[in-house]
Amino acid sequence: MRPTPSGAPTRPHAPRLGYGTNGLTDLRLDDALTLLADLGYDGVGLTLDHMHLDPLAADLPARTAAVARRLERLGLGVTVETGARYVLDPRRKHGPSLLDPDPEARATRTRFLLRAVRVAADLGAHALHCFSGITPPATSGTTAWKRLTESLTPVLEAASAARVPLAVEPEPGHLLATLDDFHHLRELLGAPGPDLLGLTLDLGHCQCLEPLPPADCVRAAAPWIRHIQIEDMRRGVHEHLPFGDGEIDFPPLLDALTELAAGGYPGLTVVELPRHSHAGPELARTSLSFLRSRLAPEEAPAC
Repeated sequence: MRPTPSGAPTRPHAPRLGYGTNGLTDLRLDDALTLLADLGYDGVGLTLDHMHLDPLAADLPARTAAVARRLERLGLGVTVETGARYVLDPRRKHGPSLLDPDPEARATRTRFLLRAVRVAADLGAHALHCFSGITPPATSGTTAWKRLTESLTPVLEAASAARVPLAVEPEPGHLLATLDDFHHLRELLGAPGPDLLGLTLDLGHCQCLEPLPPADCVRAAAPWIRHIQIEDMRRGVHEHLPFGDGEIDFPPLLDALTELAAGGYPGLTVVELPRHSHAGPELARTSLSFLRSRLAPEEAPAC
């Protein structure tokens, strides 16, 4: 069994833990990857953005190849994430989206995701993460869902050809905000299998707005999960918090994640603290210590 930083063994099927680069934006990418490997993380949630692996760079294939070699040397798994705030538009957060009223703007987001599929394939990523975006003003639900399915269809086709699962994230405030919304999207797209259209399950989002506790969300969504994000959060407040600062009951949640790993989930469980880069290296250390200590089995009583 792999040791924790304190030397205690983790559970035999403990989740494979990663940390998101969107919480390490003050570090160069190579420094961030080296930090995570040195701390003992299993992988990284790599957000494509200008300060790390710029998806709009002219030499993206060469840069991607270099990152792939570095990940291999460090022994880090990877999931590619596409939630950078201003990567496509320096004035609109997450703009343009897959729901934009302008067809060319929607196509810009689709082209970005198609490029991300190629990056994910070249990195050997477990999955490619994306989300729907916020429904624009004066847009009906029917129109918004139609735009989303049409915008995602070529991405799904490319992901299928590349054999990289697309993992859609329910995001509070977005058109696709809940687990029920994810299943609605699956139905609209003809119920593709989870190896084509999977789920990014953000466990803080479950705490924020799902009717079930996060542990039960893991069990309910298990067949479709292809990527997991984890942090602390409070009920009804969409604010990503360091562990211990929110309301999540972690022992049953980590039990559920251990069950998921034992059942064959191959992906990562990535710490998601995108507004804490100012303290990124220290939070990467303390987050791993928090999770590993709670994944260590209790000592057996002496005979």
